[in-house]
Formats: sequence, structure tokens, C-alpha cells
Amino acid sequence: MATKKDLIRKLQKNPDKYWKVKLFEENGFTRKKCSSCGKFFWTLDPQTELCGDAPCVRYGFINNSPCKRKMDYIETWRAIEKFFVKRGHESIQSYPSVCRWFPGLYFTIASIVSFQRKVGRETVFEFPANPLIIPQSCMRFNDIPNVGRTGKHYTNFVMIGQHSLYDGRNGYWKDRCAELDFELVTRVFGIKPEEITWIEDAWLGPAAFGYSLEYFARGLELGNAVFTEFIGTLDKYKIMKNKVIDMGAGLERFAWITQGTPTSYDATFGPVMEKLKKNTDYDRELFLRYAELAGGMNIDEARSMKDVKTAIAKKLGTSFEKLERHIAPLEALYAIADHTKALLFAVSDGALPSNVGGGYNLRVILRRALEFIKEFGFDIDIVKIAEEHARYLKPMFPNLSAGLENFSDIIDVERKRLEETRGRGRKIVESILEKARSSRDSTFDESKLIQLYESNGIQPELVQEIAREKKIRIEIPDDFYTKLSERHMTEREEEEEHVDVSGIPATKKLYHENPQQTEFRAKVLKIIDKNKIVLDKTLFYPESGGQDADSGYINNFRVFNVQKFGDVIVHYLENPKLREGMTIAGKIDRERREQLAKHHTSIHIINLAAREILGRHVFQAGSKKTTEKAHLDITHYKPISKEEIEKIEEKANDIVKKRIPIKIEMLPRNKAENKYGMGIYQGGAVPEKTIRIVSIGNLDHEACGGTHYSNTGDVGRIIVLGSERIQDGIDRITIKSGAQAEMHIRRSMKTMENIIKMIKKDLHFVKTGNELKRFTEKNVLGQINDASSVFSVHPDQLEKTIERFLREIVQQWKEINTLRKRSGMKEKKLDEYLEKKTMKTLGDLSRYIFSVWKAQKKELEKIRKEFAALEAEKLLKKANENRLFDVIAAERKEMIEIAHNLVSKNPELSVILANQAGDIVGMSRKTDIGKKIKEICQLAGGSGGGSKELGQGKAELSKLLKVIKSTFSVN
Repeated sequence: MATKKDLIRKLQKNPDKYWKVKLFEENGFTRKKCSSCGKFFWTLDPQTELCGDAPCVRYGFINNSPCKRKMDYIETWRAIEKFFVKRGHESIQSYPSVCRWFPGLYFTIASIVSFQRKVGRETVFEFPANPLIIPQSCMRFNDIPNVGRTGKHYTNFVMIGQHSLYDGRNGYWKDRCAELDFELVTRVFGIKPEEITWIEDAWLGPAAFGYSLEYFARGLELGNAVFTEFIGTLDKYKIMKNKVIDMGAGLERFAWITQGTPTSYDATFGPVMEKLKKNTDYDRELFLRYAELAGGMNIDEARSMKDVKTAIAKKLGTSFEKLERHIAPLEALYAIADHTKALLFAVSDGALPSNVGGGYNLRVILRRALEFIKEFGFDIDIVKIAEEHARYLKPMFPNLSAGLENFSDIIDVERKRLEETRGRGRKIVESILEKARSSRDSTFDESKLIQLYESNGIQPELVQEIAREKKIRIEIPDDFYTKLSERHMTEREEEEEHVDVSGIPATKKLYHENPQQTEFRAKVLKIIDKNKIVLDKTLFYPESGGQDADSGYINNFRVFNVQKFGDVIVHYLENPKLREGMTIAGKIDRERREQLAKHHTSIHIINLAAREILGRHVFQAGSKKTTEKAHLDITHYKPISKEEIEKIEEKANDIVKKRIPIKIEMLPRNKAENKYGMGIYQGGAVPEKTIRIVSIGNLDHEACGGTHYSNTGDVGRIIVLGSERIQDGIDRITIKSGAQAEMHIRRSMKTMENIIKMIKKDLHFVKTGNELKRFTEKNVLGQINDASSVFSVHPDQLEKTIERFLREIVQQWKEINTLRKRSGMKEKKLDEYLEKKTMKTLGDLSRYIFSVWKAQKKELEKIRKEFAALEAEKLLKKANENRLFDVIAAERKEMIEIAHNLVSKNPELSVILANQAGDIVGMSRKTDIGKKIKEICQLAGGSGGGSKELGQGKAELSKLLKVIKSTFSVN
């Protein structure tokens, strides 16, 4: 597979074609090869032989800024924005840092991703303005080990995106881009032209890529002007019709170079960093000298971070240990500030720490921050740091304040999970280390560390800590978190059925144009594999967006499935007899369509209600709508409580009662995004230029192709069947609405009636209070759900479950009395086991039934043991030459207990017991009793077997007696 280096090597065969721009010609730049790293670069300085990137050169701007004035983080953006707006660029507000509009990505990794979309399988660029400038909040997790250490790496940063779409007439291409960037750096920031170098490079984006010019000043990369000219992969690509200027500059770098602070974190985090620094003392002079060299640290290019720091320490005239002691706490504070900011941006945009998807990397950085706090004993509250970030960044990112709504709760939940993991993890690690010690295998390699983290959430720092206690040396690879995060950066594409529809025109969607219509006529365009039919138009809704497909008939042939492939809809028919070109009559199942539409509309309402009750972080993570029921998967940081579910249901039905109009409109994608925001992608990316927006008044707007009603009131009552945690960070809410809801309530009312009748019949002395007797449609579902949770069964199984428990209670009572009677004890009435009280709810009654059943079970076990002990004493007297056979009045379980007692009293004894039902049990420690029982039962026409110490079987008692007495003896 080709790499970026291969691309650069290929393009550098003709460098003037790709990297030479008018700016270089007009100003006298010359192309050189760096004598240190071998990269090619362009410069105005005839004396320099170095490319200008660290570590080829030292940072020359720390405490010595080349800029004409200092600017803080916000001021730096305002200056850049003003420059580009004045030169014809429209300023665009940052898109979310969580990427829901482009398939395959969890996060916005670059500013250009904000404008990348899919149309079918093709990647396209859609700009809301041309040209534009944007301060895009980005998330990347491939530099985690470098964050806090190098002074310039982040997990969350703002990429200043300078973008232009060039078609030969509109927008601009690389000459104008380089001219603007050079003017920005020299005029706005005042850096001398001869201090700027341009390094030849390339950039690989998702599905599109190009060559680039990175520009540097005094060892610091300020921006990377990418000329995106190719679409596809490095192995298979073509030149784009509309080329893209993708200049990405780190706002953090520009703010840093104007201020000349030791690290970019000091310039970026401003007052946040000043407060954090109060948590540690450090040698400022040493750190300043160290910071000038720190830009050369990059774990991607170094053998180990320790080796790099050791080399720097030597240059500074000190030891690695002393350097680490002074700077490690400060580096930890920088990392904590960065990780907290990244978490705040992610949570504000609806992402949560978890062990799945993009949430995996959020949990990694949160736990890394918490480990730093623990390791250095910092008195730091991550929530307070987040509040400081939100306050400082409000002029640029006002939405961060709203993101604080649930931030504290999320961090608290994650902190508790970490403590639980540490407690559980300590035992696991200690066990592994002990086994390693005993087997003299002291290796604890990277793969084991990754496995422990992914399987058990155990961080390598905990492994190292425990190993240190046991005098075992374990090194954590510097790139551990990089490799871990790379495994969870992109979504895995699911394999789908594919039907070849190439060359077939797009199907006209009558189900959107005439949603109330049920019959239509159309032309057969194509027949595939005999039963797959493509029409020129259709009323049949294909399975998509989690909604089941319509069913019905085409020329009296049943349609059992409908799928969409690109713009073509394929109908699956049972044994059709059709031909291409003929006109058909189609008819959909109206009742099915109406129920699906009600469930789909209800899911939108539930999603809206969940956000209002649980918080802004709630986003759809999946859904399914069938005729029977529907479910919605939502992001949430902890399992939804019963009270919250009740509030969601109440809020949803309130929305229904208000009869809010539902508007459906087809809009160009850019217009829809500008009008309603990126929250429209609740169901994920939409690979179409024109998207369908379903709006519930002004409360909720979603891109959705499903069938819906025109008013919330039309869905009828919505009932929530329950919620469950289907995976970390995601809860599933299951509902019914319309006719299905009414049917479910009727069934639930009947279930309640049946259960109360059973109680009156079998436990007639237990009183049911008025609240239980007078159950209503309003409280019946809550009561049934509560009762079902007692037995851990689905509500549909509740009636049969209670029936079984009642049956077992009566049966256990009878068994207890039989044993009591045979043991010479007084029999008990059933009501003696039952507490005399009135049950107010079905939940109370269920808990009561369960407790009685459990108490009875315990008493039965106890009296069975007592009876067995008494019987064993009697039978022991019948033993002859350590052999015993007898027929007794006991159940099989009791015979096993009696035999156990006998053998315990006399280990030399071999016992065989039988009962009137033909059950036979054998027990012995001296002979293979299982084999003997098998032989006896086979001779008696039955079956049996077992282990060497316990045998069981069954046959007619008369035949068993005959076999044992005449042909077999116990020995």
C-alpha cells in the first residue's frame, strides 16, 4: 500500500509543477534541501541550510517573539479573521467537534472535514461560502503521549481553516493562497520575510488528498497550505474537477509566537493555566531553557521520550532525573488543561466517555488526566477547570457554557467507574504478576497492556504501580496511548447486501410525494435474479433509517421486502410473473404503513423529550421501527432511572396533546445545515445533495427519509415499555404508540385482572388493597413493569411467572408438611408462612410472593437435611458388611441427602436407595457406584448412570427389587 512518503517522492520528480508558486518567483525564494532532515524547502535567506522546523533548528521565539505585538488567544483569532474578511472571505462559525455528517469519522479532525460530504459513495466538498475562513474546533488523539510535553501538541485545538473551492473561475488556487498566507504572517504579525521557510509536504485526508507547503518561523510551524487536487486513495485516484484550498493553521501556534511564552499551552489557556500553575513549584529558569529545546520531542520520530529528555538534560548540564523532577508536574498540568478542554468540547457537542466508538478516546484522556492528579497529588477539580475554559473561550465558543449543564455529573460517574476499575483491576494485575513470577516469565509487553485496558479498563499506570510494589520493573511504551486511540478513531463499516443497479435510472419516490396514497401504477424497468423488481416509481417505502419496509402487492404478487441501493429502489416479490417494460398495479398495506408512520413519528417525539429531560448531550445512536414496537438508542452517561423514564413518557405525551404541526421540507444540504444546524444529523450522515427535514414545530429538526404524520396529535398515546443499557454510554428506550399502545394497555389490564384472580384463588388470605384492586390505565404499566423487575422477566412473561411461583409455593408447603409429619413434627398451614398485611401495588405483592417463595425454599432445604439425618440414623442399623439397600418413602432429592448422610457417617458404606416411583440412588466412596446403578437399571428395563461416587436412575420398582435380590449384590 502506498504511503505519504511515496506520494512526496513521486511528486518531487517535478517540484516546480506542484510546489513552486508565483510568490517564490516574484520575491526570489530559492529551493534547498535541509542538511539535517533532508526535506526540501523554499527560503529568502541565502545563508541557511536548514529547513526551519524543529529539531533541525531550536525554537528562536521563546522570550523573543518576532511579531510586532503580543496578542492573546482570542485577539489572535480576531486579527486573522479581520485580515481574511477584508480580502473577500466569509467568516464561518465553527462546526461541532463531533462529526456526524461524514461517515467513518467520530470527530472533526481538520477544518476541511466541516465541508466534506458524501453523495452516494463519492466524497464531495460543499462550502457555505467561497472563499471562507473558519476557527474550527478539532479533535485528534494520535498525539496523546506528546500532549503536555512538547509544548505544542493537543488533543483539542482550533484549526484556522482558509478554504477556497477552485473551478478555474470561482475561488482561487495555490498562487493566491501562498500570497495571502505570506501577507498574513509578514503584515499582520510583523514577522520578517527572510525568517519564513516553506517546506514541501503532502496531506492525506479521508478520501481526498494533495501536496502542501508548510510555513515556519523560528522553528515553529504556523500553517500548512494543502492543495487538494486528488480524490480517491494513493493507490487509485483522479484529479478533482473542483480543486480545494485547504490551508490549516493552528490558532495555538499563532498566539504562541506572538507572546513568546515557554509553551503554547501558556498562550492558549491563558488565565486557566495561570491558576493551574499555582498547584506546583518549578524552576522557571530551567524550564525556560528546556522549552527552547522541547520542540524536538516527538514520540513519533524518537526511540523513546526518555532518550530525548536525557539528551536535552545533557545539553542543559543536568541529569534526566533532576530535569524530570522539576518539569514533570508542570507537563502534567498542561496535559490536564488540554484533556479537560477536549472533554468540554466533546460533551458540549453530544459525545460522552465510554468504552465504544469515539467515546473510547474521551475516556482515555479523562482517565489520563485523573491519573496525573492522583500521581502528583494536585488539589484540582476537573469541573472547575472546564468552567474556567468556558468562561475564557466564551467570545469564540459561547455554546461551551451550555455544555457545562451535565459536565459535573458525567465526570462524577466516570470518576466512580475509575475507582471501581482500580479496585477490580488491582486483583487482576496481582494475579497476573504472581503467575508471571511463578513461571519466571517477567515479560509484560505492550500487547498485554492494551489487552488489559480494552478488556478490563485497567490503565498501564496501575500495572506499573503494582509491579513497583512487588519489585518488578515494567515500562509503559511512550506511544501506548497513541496505539490505543488509533484502534478507536474511525467507525467500522458494516457489510451490506449489494444488488447491482448500475445503469438504472433513479426511482421516483411516490411515498414522499403522496404519503396518503395506497395504490399506484408504474413501469417495470428491470428484473434481477427473477424476483427483484425495479420500477420507475413506487409507493413502497424501502427499509431505511431504522424503519421497516412497506409490504403489499404488485399485480397480486406479494411484496415481502423493499430495499434501496443508491437512488434505486428494489422490490422483492414471491414468485412473480412479470416482464420488463410492462405496466403494473401496486398496492401497499395501509394499516402497516400507518402504524410504522406512528412509531417513526413517536421516536422523534421521544428523542425530543429525552433531550429536555436528560440534557443537551443526548443524541440518537440508533433506532428501529416495526409495526409491533419501536426503540430509540440514545447517548447518556448512566442508566436512565425509572423516574426519568416516567418524565420522558409524560413529556412525550404532553407534546402529543399539544398537537404540534409536523413540517416536512426538501432542502439543499447547505441550506438545511445553515437553517437548522448540524443537529439535524441525529440518524447519522445523509449521502444526498438534497435532504428531507422533518420538523416538530420549532422544537426539533432532523434529516429523515421516513414516513410521518403531519401533527403530533395523530400518533395517539405513547407508552414507554422500558429502558435498558445496551452498551456503555448508550440506553435503549422501547415504546409503542397508536393502536399498538392501546392494544398493549388492554392486554396489561387483562394481565392485572388475571393476576388478582390468581391471588384470590391461591393466596385468598392475602388482602389486596384498594389501590391494587382499582388499577387504572394510567398506572397499570408502571405496576406491571415494577412487578416484572422483581422476577427479572419481560412484562409479557409476568402472568406465567407469578402463576409458577404460586404453584411452587403451594408445592413447597406440601413437601414441608410431608417431611414435618414423617419427622414427628406438627404440620403448618400455608397462611402461617405469610405475613398478614395488605398489598397496595402489584410490585409490593410480587416482592412479597418472591420473599415467601425464598423463605419456604430455605426452610424446605433445612427440614430436608433434618429429615435425612433422622432417616440415616434409622437406616444405618440395617447396614450389613458395609452394604445397604432399602426402599423408602422419599423424593429423589431426599434420597440423595439421606445417602450422603449415611456415607458421611460411615465412609466404608456403599448405599442404594429406591422409592415407590422407581427412582434409584446410589452413593459410595469405595466402588464405582455410577457404573453399578447403570447395570441395575438396564437389567430392570430402565436407564441410569452417574459418577464413581453418585449414581441415579429409574425403572419399575418390582423389576428393580428382582434384579437387586436375585442377580446383584452391593459390594
